[in-house]
Amino acid sequence: MFTRAVYPGSFDPVTNGHIDLIQRSSALFDEVVVAVLRNTEKTPLFTGEERAEMLEQVAKDLKNVSVTSFAGLLVDFVAEIEASVIIRGIRAISDYEYELQMALMNRRLSSSIETVFMLPAEAYSYLSSKLVKEIAQLGGSIHGLVPEDVEKRLSDKFRVK
Repeated sequence: MFTRAVYPGSFDPVTNGHIDLIQRSSALFDEVVVAVLRNTEKTPLFTGEERAEMLEQVAKDLKNVSVTSFAGLLVDFVAEIEASVIIRGIRAISDYEYELQMALMNRRLSSSIETVFMLPAEAYSYLSSKLVKEIAQLGGSIHGLVPEDVEKRLSDKFRVK
């Protein structure tokens, strides 16, 4: 049976924790669609196109991984691309509480879609895009937390002019 999974998120920016989950998901599922959320309620640091470019760069060697974007209800997008699994990363208890709520609501909206929770590698268990942006903005080192291309892009965004 062919299984297509969706790994949704804002990925603003993609971190090594995200990459860890993408790589491990690609070994578990026949196809993984990394879906960049276009949320008009928030103003991301990077455009949707920039976030997709960064993800495409890090996933280029994974033949069963593709990158796209979506807006609206996740379950509608998952059904539209005929996927059956949603992948969600959990770092801490606080993530679990939120993600459990979302998974249960998604199940209520579409009982044919399963949510799979994955834990990041221990080295990335504390890592978040928000934290990376804060460190970069304050001039701290984010080396080893994000790919080199992302590190450069963050440096360019926060460079004092």
